[in-house]
Amino acid sequence: MRERKLLDCTLRDGGYVNDWEFGKENIVNIFERLVGAGVDIIEVGFLDDRRVYDPNRTIFPDTESLNKTFSKLDPGNSMVVAMIDYGTCAIDRIQPQKDTCLDGIRVIFKKAKMKGAIEFCAKLKALGYKVFANAVSITSYNDRELLDLVDLVNDIEPYAMSMVDTYGLMHEDHVLHYFSLIDYNLKPGIMIGYHSHNNFQMAYSNSIQVLKAPASHSVNVDASLYGMGKSAGNLPIELMAMYMDTNMGKNYGMSQLMETIDLNIMPFFNRTPWGYKLFFYIAASNQCHPNYVKQLMEKQTLSLSQINELLQMLQGEKKLLYDKDYMENLYQEYQGHDCSDDQALAELTEYWKDRDILLIGPGRNVENQKDRVDAFVSEHHPEIISINYLPLHVKANCIFISNSKRYMMLNTSLAEMQEENRESKENFRVIATSNVTKMSGHFDYTLNYSTWIDRSAEIVDNSFVMLLRVLAKCGVKKVFCAGFDGYSEDGKNYFNAGMDYRNEREKRDIEKSLRTNRYVDSVLADLADRMTVEFVTDSRYHA
Repeated sequence: MRERKLLDCTLRDGGYVNDWEFGKENIVNIFERLVGAGVDIIEVGFLDDRRVYDPNRTIFPDTESLNKTFSKLDPGNSMVVAMIDYGTCAIDRIQPQKDTCLDGIRVIFKKAKMKGAIEFCAKLKALGYKVFANAVSITSYNDRELLDLVDLVNDIEPYAMSMVDTYGLMHEDHVLHYFSLIDYNLKPGIMIGYHSHNNFQMAYSNSIQVLKAPASHSVNVDASLYGMGKSAGNLPIELMAMYMDTNMGKNYGMSQLMETIDLNIMPFFNRTPWGYKLFFYIAASNQCHPNYVKQLMEKQTLSLSQINELLQMLQGEKKLLYDKDYMENLYQEYQGHDCSDDQALAELTEYWKDRDILLIGPGRNVENQKDRVDAFVSEHHPEIISINYLPLHVKANCIFISNSKRYMMLNTSLAEMQEENRESKENFRVIATSNVTKMSGHFDYTLNYSTWIDRSAEIVDNSFVMLLRVLAKCGVKKVFCAGFDGYSEDGKNYFNAGMDYRNEREKRDIEKSLRTNRYVDSVLADLADRMTVEFVTDSRYHA
């Protein structure tokens, strides 16, 4: 008889949120509540021989360690399984099934490793386990490759074969295509599993389609309490249990699920929320590894449309196999837009000749120490150049723009300022690097982006550093600076918090902030024999 089963993966997939540190009491509570709710299959964690045993975590170096946590707990009618990411736990760390509290083991593997992984599954089966062969990144398989995998699975006849939508890329038609292909070609008696992610908010809908699809095999769908899991999260088990109770004659204990969500899961969610975010939508819509999106967003220099354009440049298997250096090269190539800036540099050299130059940055001290800035301007009447923003209380003569994202935010204000200057016959100049595209017309000066970045730096296109190098090239001997505070340990670096595009985790990355400060210090030291830099407002940089 074809069965439909519900598998909870909270203690395993949910561990990506908290490094599997649920705490001993929570682990027991979650397990017992899932048993009490009648969940068919409970996945209790990872087997990973790179880790040491910790009774507060659900990642174990071997089955003997897993037994220490779960062997005294009553599984009721639930099947108990663990997971191995193929290659992270040697077969000699796995006891025979009869000596453990596990009924089965799920093995996840990438396409390139499927032959070795299926051989490993066969060894687990020989030890007495119900084995699940879980193909991650199912969307990376074409039909022929998937059929080749099914043939390998048929040879060992495991308990189940599962398709894993690792990055939440699939819609209904994709899910049903893969499902029907497996259902038609898989040997009778092997269950088909489905593990979803919620990047497109499709986990619930797609899982329902898998359960409803006409098929000759039994089916299980993965879910977790409140959708707990990495990235956009998983299918919430409470939603799936409710649906199966209402439409498939099941009788899961909803009150047990709700109690453990309230008591054991919400504290983790409140500390580290998961779920749908624009970040994961961008990754899913471009069918790429989310780390690429993270890498580009952390640049804080690109608009979302530019990020999309860059992600669309990813080719073949690189899309889902993250390669940081590959993306860095694409980024620098994309930003390059090489142009000759000889004429612009010659004109700026002449324009800045014998002038006092004051650079204005967005640090908090440009407002906190406004009196110093005003006094300096009154005394020196300098050429004032702001960097990637328009200051409120100081009238700039010029703006240097190297950040496309900031330019998009400034475009309307710049147009208004230039119109005012035309009417008053004042000359406000815009200097931009070639990676920034003007909405219409041309900038006053365009500098070649690739020339002024530092490819060896952690942040290759630090705007302050770029402009200092331009000024030195143009023969400027002394530069005054206000609002270049350097990065602080409390993460509060801008007078306008809306200018800080970093997320909360990045703001707490004190070591990265200190590295940035040290990098700017090193640049100032390198420039010292050609140009003097003096700070009008307090700064963590050392000229």
